[in-house]
Amino acid sequence: MLIAAATILVGFIILIWSADLFVAGAASIAENMGMSPVIIGLTIVSLGTSAPEILVSITAALSGAGELAVGNAIGSNIANIGLVLGVTVLVAPLLVHPSCIKVELPTLLIVTLGTGILLIDGRLSILDGSLMLAALAFILFQMIRSQSQDEALLEEAGEEPLPHLKPIRAWLTFFFGLLLLIGSSRLLVWGAVEIAQQLGVSQLVIGLTIVAVGTSLPELAATVASALRGHTEIAVGNVIGSNLFNLLAVMAIPGLFKTMVLTPYVLERDYAAMTIATLMLAAAIFVGRRRAAAPAGHSYVGRSVGVLLVSFYGLYYYWVYVTI
Repeated sequence: MLIAAATILVGFIILIWSADLFVAGAASIAENMGMSPVIIGLTIVSLGTSAPEILVSITAALSGAGELAVGNAIGSNIANIGLVLGVTVLVAPLLVHPSCIKVELPTLLIVTLGTGILLIDGRLSILDGSLMLAALAFILFQMIRSQSQDEALLEEAGEEPLPHLKPIRAWLTFFFGLLLLIGSSRLLVWGAVEIAQQLGVSQLVIGLTIVAVGTSLPELAATVASALRGHTEIAVGNVIGSNLFNLLAVMAIPGLFKTMVLTPYVLERDYAAMTIATLMLAAAIFVGRRRAAAPAGHSYVGRSVGVLLVSFYGLYYYWVYVTI
């Protein structure tokens, strides 16, 4: 048990560090090839925060621990809303950009509903996984096109700090980060499976709890940092983008290897909790449009919402505990 716990801890530390290296290398390569810093911020850096989840999902699927990957995807989404956004709002109230209210948030609601419909038969098949990835590609294309034309978001994204590495160092950093991501994800999955077996709980529960929280830590750090710099519009968009990526890529991966039969708890407890958290966030954002502190077209999300989201996150963990 101690060896497995130590392996998980080491895996998390290396995973988070390697994700930063991977993003720094990839962003610098893109910059050296002439890509705009704004587009790099909207694409590579935003998607790079989901690199830990995607590598853990691939490793879990290859190791026959598909439930761990599904739990990681759903648990990360719940953590992103309840923990990441909840804590961030407690640190600094957030302003939500009109494009996020009109485009990104409705997209997340539609994807949450659509993915739930695909899984309602209790199976995650190759067809389901393929449809999820196709939907992700379409959504990313549309979002990049719309955001790259939004002057306010472009200005805010352009102010986000980006790494600037010379070509050789950029490629070395990229490959070193990728190798560490692969190695640390294998350590993490091995330790998580061992813990699940020794505690007598399912891989799903470990994915929903330990792994989900660990892989959400980079998102928490990035979102709080953005909020403290006053870039709150980017912070909300990053969380919504990460949740879309988790639903349509991280959770899709196990289904691409083989059809998975999901335990009833996945839909009845975990997917339901994720949907409730998403609806709570949407309601808070729409209600926040009427707040006096909200500029025209924006939404103001105050600290009371942070208390609500963090409280829900704690109640969800209690729900998982009593139903193990």
